[in-house]
Amino acid sequence: METRIETDVIIIGAGPTGLSLACQLVRYGVDFIIVERNEGVTPFSKAIGVHARTLEIYEQLGLAQKAVARGAIAGKVRFVEAGEIRGEVDLSNIGHNLSPYPYMLVLEQSKNEQLLYEYLRIHSKDVLWQTELESLSQSETGVTARVKNAADESQIVEAKYLVGCDGPKSPVRHSLGLGFEGSTFERMFYVADAQIDWDLSHDALHVCFARDSFVLFFPLQGEKRYRIVGVFPEGLEKGEGEILYEEIEERIKEESQLALDISNVAWFSTYKVHTRHADKFSVSRCFLAGDAAHIHSPAGAQGMNTGIQDAYNLAWKLALVIRGKARQPLLDTYNEERLKNAKRLLTTTDRIFQLGASPDRLLGFIRTTIFPSLAKYVLDFDAVKKIIFPLISQIGINYRDCSLSWHESDETFEVKAGERMPYFSIDGESVYDKLCEPKFHLLAFSDGQSDHRTTSDKIESEYADLVDCHVLPLYPHVAEIFGTNKSFNVLLRPDNYVGFISPQTSSGELRAYINKFIERS
Repeated sequence: METRIETDVIIIGAGPTGLSLACQLVRYGVDFIIVERNEGVTPFSKAIGVHARTLEIYEQLGLAQKAVARGAIAGKVRFVEAGEIRGEVDLSNIGHNLSPYPYMLVLEQSKNEQLLYEYLRIHSKDVLWQTELESLSQSETGVTARVKNAADESQIVEAKYLVGCDGPKSPVRHSLGLGFEGSTFERMFYVADAQIDWDLSHDALHVCFARDSFVLFFPLQGEKRYRIVGVFPEGLEKGEGEILYEEIEERIKEESQLALDISNVAWFSTYKVHTRHADKFSVSRCFLAGDAAHIHSPAGAQGMNTGIQDAYNLAWKLALVIRGKARQPLLDTYNEERLKNAKRLLTTTDRIFQLGASPDRLLGFIRTTIFPSLAKYVLDFDAVKKIIFPLISQIGINYRDCSLSWHESDETFEVKAGERMPYFSIDGESVYDKLCEPKFHLLAFSDGQSDHRTTSDKIESEYADLVDCHVLPLYPHVAEIFGTNKSFNVLLRPDNYVGFISPQTSSGELRAYINKFIERS
């Protein structure tokens, strides 16, 4: 006999995206069921780059320092051509003053999943492992999913909402009848995790550029352990799964032209690079996130981080609607914001990818001759760092043109509605330390001439379940960031993006925003 389970949200897939969504729902006190067809967290390293924005999200879960302790900060990058080092760049502090995590962390997907899974277990939640979706249906009031476990036992899960975090072949996406259009880069890529004996130090990412390809060596935790990524030349007739490891090793040595010995290969794989996104990320009460919604080239290590941000964006909106603090239209902004971001990301990663792998002769010359020599000098300029770091680290993602961003009063400010809250210190502490509660945040920056405390007390009294308030001094460095030395208010969404910024110090604007966008019932 089939058993029935009732919950608020059913999550299909327990990779980094699904586990991240589950952890966020724990923060908001939302009940959920999460199912995964595999028997546990992945044993494979897979994605390895964790960016600043993801660590800022982890910080709210109390996981950022654990992640840093288990990973390795990506420090130096050395550019190698024809077996010789042609240039070196230090990236260990490239985002100085832009984020509390001014670097990329090398932390394998398996360790990210373990970290998130531990959080669930500590909070008395678990994953239904070896369980997969058989079918789903939805009505105006909820979603019904039939799932089956390894013992061939079926269960009916009745939920208010369903989120498909089930990868690029997503059964949820297929069930919803959504397209997944895009393109495929025809050359075959390879990846391997192994030990390498060579004369180069383990403290750097080594980039070996060739005329029409590349080989990358990412240092992993463990003595002489590396992730190796590269590409086969055009014209290879073998398909995925038909290439022997020996062929990969031969390719690595040929392209890098380095004296090296590869041993203790933990795993290897070959794959084609696809860039695709779903027509839309939601259909009524069902949503897509992570690889189920979009896939793209590995350039810039964006994939896992983007899925985690999908989950972060969706979680607070689901929570407000489920708890009766907002109505259904708020959920439409998930598709509005994250689909637009996915389209932009696909374009960006494709351009980076073309620079690294295109067989075009001009790009090949730039890649092997010009770029390695100039990279260090270019990145010595703070202005360049302020462009590159936000782009790669994902702290530069914004929702300025989306409906939750209210621009009526932000014309004179350097920071605009829809942007991530800038990072800075207040009295020696990160401003983000004040933004950990799963609520909206009203920050009143005072020049000492206005009575912010009375206004904040009224807001906290009236909207205690939705908003927390902080009155902060308008120090000169804060005034410089925002472009004003007069008192002002900033309302942050629960994901710490600016909802509105205003020189007004009364509570009227906040009430108008809440009434317009949150629509409390």
